Amino acid sequence: MRDSEIREIRSLAIFAKMADEAFDRLCRGAYVQTFPPQIELITEGEPSDFLHVLSEGRVEMFARWNGRETTMALLRPVTSFILAATVRDRPYLMSARTLEKSRIILLPSEDVRAIFEEDAAFARAVVTELATDYRNVVKNTKNLKLRSSIERLANYLVRRQDRAEGARTFQLPVEKRKIASLLGMTPENFSRALRTLGEYGVEIDGLTVTIRDREDLVHFAKPTPLIDDPST
Repeated sequence: MRDSEIREIRSLAIFAKMADEAFDRLCRGAYVQTFPPQIELITEGEPSDFLHVLSEGRVEMFARWNGRETTMALLRPVTSFILAATVRDRPYLMSARTLEKSRIILLPSEDVRAIFEEDAAFARAVVTELATDYRNVVKNTKNLKLRSSIERLANYLVRRQDRAEGARTFQLPVEKRKIASLLGMTPENFSRALRTLGEYGVEIDGLTVTIRDREDLVHFAKPTPLIDDPST
């Protein structure tokens, strides 16, 4: 791997404080691949052979059952996936595919597990990462069970505007049908919800969103840090 790729791995919280010798050993078995869009990287039910680190591009985590498919998460650099399957040596519970040209660093799961047993700093970081993932699952479950589809979309748009540093106009990260799936909505329900949010100052043209009255939208959405704040 290039020095820049090694630095990218080291910058992640789970690798930042591990011993240099352990980190060097982990990187010796790693390699990098670049994938075109719409390539399935992992398939649910298959063994977890590698811990993946998204270095460039965008990845969708998704699941299938009985002829249906749903988006579970949308990933952007730099982040790892799927850590729990790697640590527990269990099959993947989700699949992953590239949404655009993406560069992926692959770390052998066997090496990750071996170093987890030996390096206390790495083990603590892994536990912290898994605890964060668990809290995110709880937040997502609360979002799905406690809010209507319109409220989920309203809060999603408020969060996207926050990521855009409060810009009145910003871009959605992916096509609307994937956002609908992520929020547990059908495309038809998503379209109806967008029309309803027009009453609260929301305008959408393609992937371009304009929020003309943020205060009105926030009053309707009622965001809470116990669901919407990634730092809690």
